[in-house]
Amino acid sequence: MLVILDRDGVINEYDGSYICSPAQWHPLPGSLEAIGQLCGAGFRIAIATNQSGIARGYYDLDTLEAMHDKLRQLLKAHGGTVDFIAYCPHHPDEHCQCRKPATGLFGQIREHYGLGSLTGAVMVGDSRKDLEAGLAVGCDTYLVRTGNGLETEQHLLERPLEGVQVFDNLAAVVDHLLAGKSR
Repeated sequence: MLVILDRDGVINEYDGSYICSPAQWHPLPGSLEAIGQLCGAGFRIAIATNQSGIARGYYDLDTLEAMHDKLRQLLKAHGGTVDFIAYCPHHPDEHCQCRKPATGLFGQIREHYGLGSLTGAVMVGDSRKDLEAGLAVGCDTYLVRTGNGLETEQHLLERPLEGVQVFDNLAAVVDHLLAGKSR
């Protein structure tokens, strides 16, 4: 099974500020272990992340890759790996097709894995954009309360999205997925 994760606020700490260097990139407690558990259970992991800090000039592609290298290295200690990272480097004003809630990143992921669709894949995010994109491509969609998640959860009370399940963090989602797989 394929699990697609948003990055900032799901895997790593995020307070709304741009993460502009590997030194500023810090995993959330339990997130790396959770990804390791998924990998150990046979799940494939992809990331779909908006990174407009590139278009804004806050960091460049080499720095983004260095952050992702840090993630990959830290994951190794937990038996985890990320197969594919799709990112949108564009500014929101560019109205590209890859910036979530558009589904271009999901198309890249689908193509990478040679899948006809993403129906039945899992999407985990902390923002409405993540959830809308996941739902649009047929993913089972989960909101975590980390990062922007608490605020997003409050907005879902006003404007619900059908089919979204809410968990405290990535580790709780993983526990849920692994419990379902063992049945």
